[in-house]
Amino acid sequence: MAQTDTAISGQEAPANKMSDPVQDEATLLRVVPLGGLGEIGKNMMVLESGENLLIVDVGLMFPESDMYGVDLVIPDVEYVLERKDWLRGIVLTHGHEDHIGALSYVMEEGINAPVYATSLTRGLLEVKLREQGLLNEADLHTVTEDDVVQVGPFTVEFFHTCHSFPDSVGVCITTPAGRVIMTSDYKFDPTPLDGKPTEAEKLKKWGDEGVLLLLADSTNAEREGNTPSEKTVEEGLDQVFREAPGRVILATFASNISRVQQIINVARQHNRRIGVIGRSMVNNVKIAIKLGYLDIKQSELLTAKEMESMPPEEVTIIATGSQGEPTSAMVRMSMGEHRQLTLREGDTVILSAVPIPGNEELFNRTIDNLFRQGVEVVYHAIADNVHVSGHGGREDYRYMLELVRPRFFVPVHGEYRHLVLHGRLAEEVGIPRERIFVIEDGQSLEFGRFDEDSSEIQARLGPHVSASHVFVDGLGVGDVGNVVLRDRQHLGEDGFLVCIVALDEYDGDILYGPEIISRGFVYMREHEELIRRAQKVVRKEIKKGVPVPALARKIRNALLDFTSKEMGRRPMILPVVLEV
Repeated sequence: MAQTDTAISGQEAPANKMSDPVQDEATLLRVVPLGGLGEIGKNMMVLESGENLLIVDVGLMFPESDMYGVDLVIPDVEYVLERKDWLRGIVLTHGHEDHIGALSYVMEEGINAPVYATSLTRGLLEVKLREQGLLNEADLHTVTEDDVVQVGPFTVEFFHTCHSFPDSVGVCITTPAGRVIMTSDYKFDPTPLDGKPTEAEKLKKWGDEGVLLLLADSTNAEREGNTPSEKTVEEGLDQVFREAPGRVILATFASNISRVQQIINVARQHNRRIGVIGRSMVNNVKIAIKLGYLDIKQSELLTAKEMESMPPEEVTIIATGSQGEPTSAMVRMSMGEHRQLTLREGDTVILSAVPIPGNEELFNRTIDNLFRQGVEVVYHAIADNVHVSGHGGREDYRYMLELVRPRFFVPVHGEYRHLVLHGRLAEEVGIPRERIFVIEDGQSLEFGRFDEDSSEIQARLGPHVSASHVFVDGLGVGDVGNVVLRDRQHLGEDGFLVCIVALDEYDGDILYGPEIISRGFVYMREHEELIRRAQKVVRKEIKKGVPVPALARKIRNALLDFTSKEMGRRPMILPVVLEV
């Protein structure tokens, strides 16, 4: 398999500075991954031909455990911003956060173009755009799996896919270099909830006609066999409902509308009414009901008061918080801090999800807190039939490769090991090793006629582009970087000391201090002697005639040496030297 530091036949892309982005004449197509390759989430792919760009998906990612204080992670769109006049359209494959969640943020950066999405995906997107005051600026278009859309030089066709979202599609894009198929998230479910299987006939037809490039989901490349059908979830939920003595409270992704419908179906079979809690869940359910994707009326939903007062054996509640998100409804209930709902003995809580890689700590903490509330907790580790993946297993991936039979293959949507394993599977299916590219975010791939002696389209690695994480923290987007995260880690591990000294600007005498304030280093009331000795260290460093910046550095270094020798710790030192 071709890795990120090699190219077919040793060919490398010509030099390509960001300030001079024009492709050479032989290049007919450049594929630029800005998210989703080497990670779970943040999916974003750019197709470039001449002075034309097409984007497929603009997703976000939940922060990893070492991203202190970060709320969300979105793609770095510098590459697109430098070419925003070339942008012809944005295609969204489905409404999960890892595929649409970052669009409102990049629109605020100045990226805007016609957006093509299926009905439910568009509905969920409109909620996000309305909340951020961007809906009137958006040019939204509804498509179905039967539509064909011309976007600049790109002809975009769609095919329905089975996923944990009822309106999910993959895309087939005819480019000047040839046909490119992007599966997005999919599985081959023999008994899909909506009765609509993944459109294998279309895929086989395109495969027969010839496919230049397949970019296929790799999330479950470690799992043998096929992913179980969504029907098995209803069977698992039915068993839990049958045994539950009181309320049944389920947490799932707010965008997992298919799972919400399954819960509604099972609740009705057990003569239970439904309530929803959590802002995003309430909004998404409302949109799904309006568009006809949920078989329930808005008037049938319980109020928060009814969820608390009705006989518990008649109540089912669907909530946000399946990943242990700190501000979600389920997490607040697990800590006894929800303003409207209180967990009580007899409740059964189901987490209908598995933790996203890197999010295990929050997920497990929520489970522990739920047990502390005295409720029965059902989750994937003890009941694997209350959730199935919306992504195919290795046999699903094998079948996709056999249907499409691409000339070139790029595994996408997965951590690096998933991409490698998917690449090896493609080689088993018969795709030559040199036509399989295992690449990560920022490594572009080019297609064209690079060999004058051959009429066939060839592939080579293109330039690396900026594709780093962009952190969203509160209202700030991109203002938290790696340096800030390192500082937060330092503060979290060792705390800090602030040393304040005021000097007479004329003779350098100490007018105030040194005062030392500790947070996260030691509890000052129990270490008064240590603080006095630290103050003595600072006084020794204060010399008349030393410039303030130099004096601040001396104080910082002296306190670092002192804390290291006395406590074996190295807190962050913040010296404040004032001349009065």
